[in-house]
Amino acid sequence: MNICLFSRDEINKALPKKDERAQHILKILHKNKGDSFSAGIINGMAGSATITDITDTEIHFSFIPETDGKPLYPLILIIGFPRPIQLKRLLRDVAALGASEVHLTGTELGEKSYLNSNLSKPEEAWQMLYDGTVQAASTHVPEVFIHKNLKDCVEAVKKSVENLKNSESQFAEKEKTDTSTCLTNAEMSAAEKSEKPLFLCLDNINPAGSLTSILEKNRASSEPAGAFVAAIGSERGWTENERHFLEEKGFLRCGMGPRVMRTETAATVASSVIASYAGWLD
Repeated sequence: MNICLFSRDEINKALPKKDERAQHILKILHKNKGDSFSAGIINGMAGSATITDITDTEIHFSFIPETDGKPLYPLILIIGFPRPIQLKRLLRDVAALGASEVHLTGTELGEKSYLNSNLSKPEEAWQMLYDGTVQAASTHVPEVFIHKNLKDCVEAVKKSVENLKNSESQFAEKEKTDTSTCLTNAEMSAAEKSEKPLFLCLDNINPAGSLTSILEKNRASSEPAGAFVAAIGSERGWTENERHFLEEKGFLRCGMGPRVMRTETAATVASSVIASYAGWLD
């Protein structure tokens, strides 16, 4: 753990020694009374926690918030449901990279049984995203959504983007009418994600161009994107029906070279390329 995360209720309570976080603090970090460790509130602020007492059953600590906890980037990923073992790595990695939403979907060529795995349950997938968030020493856990098919998935993503646009307008009006009111971290993150999105379909079959060239073309446009939606197919890729559907919905087909990548590799590479282009890695 690069940070110990707590819910808003937990941050003001003693931590039972049996808790995994307490074991990490005592046995891995070797912390004692008076020592401090990195801590944060899930989807809230990060800071420092100082151990005030250690009893036979509990660790008592005081938390001082210091930073915004590294808010998520305006990147939404659509992922064709891969093998569960691959999905675990994928979710951890994209959370560490700072994607804001992950939409897992069944596809025409995807193995249907994968949707019956434990990771098809949002709470199980969330745990992998939580692990990636802790790895990144962040407090903000990406949201995860699971869809049976691509049509439902894209409709949900479009609604999500539209809702965030509406939220941005409301937040802008809020700032104009009440300059004494500060936006919360969640509100600021939502406003950032609601910027004009660029919809990308990663596909190595007859792409319109490379991911990097399409991003550069977008940079030179009169209204470059401030947010990104990237769709990556399952291990056997997209069908022609799915390609046409995504194009009709405004997705630009782009490739990442001639090599065929695993789903989790493609998701990580695409996220990294977009992050570099957007300046998030600077």
